[in-house]
Amino acid sequence: MASSLTKDSIRPGNPGSEKTFFGHPRGLATLFLTEMWERFSYYGMRALLPLYLVAPGGLHLNAATATAIYSVYVSLVYLLALPGGWFADRVLGPRKTVAVAGFVIMLGHLTLALPSAGTFYAGLGLVAIGSGLLKANISTMVGHLYNGPGDVRRDGGFTIFYVGINLGAFAAPLVIGTVGENVNWHLGFALAALGMALGLGQFLLGGRHLSARSNEVPTPLSAAEKASTLRKSALWAAVAIVFYAIVGFSGAYTLNWLLVPITVAGLVIPIMVIARIKRDKELDRAEQSRMTAYIWFFVAAAVFWMIYDQGGSTLSIFADSSAKNTIFGWDFPVSWYQSVNPVMIMALAPVFAWMWLALNRRGKEPGTAVKFASGLVLIGASFFLFLAPLGIADGGHKAAALWLVAVYFVQTVGELTLSPVGLSVTTKMAPAKYASQMMGVWFLAVTAGDATTGLLSIAGVDLNTTGIVTLEAAIAVVAGIAVWMYRKKVKELMGDVR
Repeated sequence: MASSLTKDSIRPGNPGSEKTFFGHPRGLATLFLTEMWERFSYYGMRALLPLYLVAPGGLHLNAATATAIYSVYVSLVYLLALPGGWFADRVLGPRKTVAVAGFVIMLGHLTLALPSAGTFYAGLGLVAIGSGLLKANISTMVGHLYNGPGDVRRDGGFTIFYVGINLGAFAAPLVIGTVGENVNWHLGFALAALGMALGLGQFLLGGRHLSARSNEVPTPLSAAEKASTLRKSALWAAVAIVFYAIVGFSGAYTLNWLLVPITVAGLVIPIMVIARIKRDKELDRAEQSRMTAYIWFFVAAAVFWMIYDQGGSTLSIFADSSAKNTIFGWDFPVSWYQSVNPVMIMALAPVFAWMWLALNRRGKEPGTAVKFASGLVLIGASFFLFLAPLGIADGGHKAAALWLVAVYFVQTVGELTLSPVGLSVTTKMAPAKYASQMMGVWFLAVTAGDATTGLLSIAGVDLNTTGIVTLEAAIAVVAGIAVWMYRKKVKELMGDVR
């Protein structure tokens, strides 16, 4: 808590010296509520997306194409977090970038609400752009609230922030999902726009509680750099427009002309970005060592998200066709499954936050590598558990809803050992030169995982088969064991970061 800090560590204007939010800087409340409403809009739309894509009253696509679109969309959201971080670092600063992002997301959801397939894909693009601008920067602003990497409240603060994410994610399927499935798909998307409008208003009103650092542009572009960036951006945009115009007018265009380049980029760009940072000669020895350790966490996270994000696509489509979506004889919308994980997060996150602090006081808190290894083993175990309802469906019966709830429960426990810890360790290990951009690098792990799922779906692989599910589960468990075996080496590379 702020009162436990020495006077020398509290500077005038530092949010840590003001009234607290559950023992944390007051600005955490602003970011908590902003992210809650943004996640309400995002997860509400995402809960509807795969169902709308396969529904006769929607786009009526097959399951493989729907999974590919869903995976590519999620991959793109996280891919754009990197330029979103760059935009804050070089142009507007995190706070202004988040404000712009909120407006773009709201516009995207309004576009989705229009009853047209063409505008639907444009709306997805706008939401992806806005989410990319917001994601890296709002998490970076959480890091700004604390007194450096050594502040013991930091992991707990990110965990509380994670509750805000999941509060919005919990309510979204219950409200937006119900309206979208039972009343009108596009009205559901319109409710997502309302959620983002509320989030944007909250952010603008509560901005005075944020750290002054959040309004700074760490490395602003010079006039020459701005001109060069605009020229290059215009050139690449023109190339894309001309290319797709030629493909379209030739009659050869199919959806794969759009999906395949994005999925390939989702795998190639993360590798290129990390390689570029590793080759940067301006980083000192300690920063280079931390980046080597970070690669371990990045790969582990990519494997984790490859499986985890199928909870919104593979598991959702399975539930739509092969599960008894009833509780005590009462039918519920399929989108409601997407509320299971968030409600479990809200129940368990405070327990994990308390547990990490309690273990830290006793000197027994597991290292970051051990937490990551645990998350990988648990996500693998969740897909081994998924084999049970798959077997029931293969036998010609519909699986009970509780099987899927159990899968989401195991995934949730795994998420809490990896995701908030990953957000925190990224802000602690980031080289000073890359600041907000490193949070974008963390989100590229999600991009890589979802891009892999997208490529498999585009290739026609049925992800709802026992063979593929078993293979994915085994890969995750083996990866978890590997991280655990090399934990001491990773800890050594991390230096003084814990």
